[in-house]
Amino acid sequence: MKCPYCGYEESKVVDSRSTEDNISIRRRRECLKCAKRYTTYEKIEDLPILVIKKDSSREFFDKSKIVNGLIKACEKRPVSRKQIESISEEIEKNISNQMLTEVKSDYIGEMVMDSLKNVDEVSYVRFASVYRQFKDVNTFIDEVKKLMSDK
Repeated sequence: MKCPYCGYEESKVVDSRSTEDNISIRRRRECLKCAKRYTTYEKIEDLPILVIKKDSSREFFDKSKIVNGLIKACEKRPVSRKQIESISEEIEKNISNQMLTEVKSDYIGEMVMDSLKNVDEVSYVRFASVYRQFKDVNTFIDEVKKLMSDK
């Protein structure tokens, strides 16, 4: 870190504390050459995740889209808002932990379905019917049979 006054590259940290929002650390530094003090802020670098859509376009990952899809699938079902938030947070954490900068929307959809299958089977089928774009009743029945055979 270069001193903003003299350009010297070495300094010592005099004081460190979290900012009010607990997102970054404020460090008070003292230049080892000119002895002037200055403040720096340190925060975690957030790498944006891009979602590759079915038409090959890309857009920024938006957890609220997962939440909205889950709310629709779980409407009038015994699935709490806390469970929905938990599923979406787990998916976001899973993608971040893999250090992925790009992820296919299909991959996200499959993670949502895997999570829903364990929470509520009716919500799972609802989500799958929209996500997989069931063409007719037979496709719907096939998915239910597959769900039943997985038990």
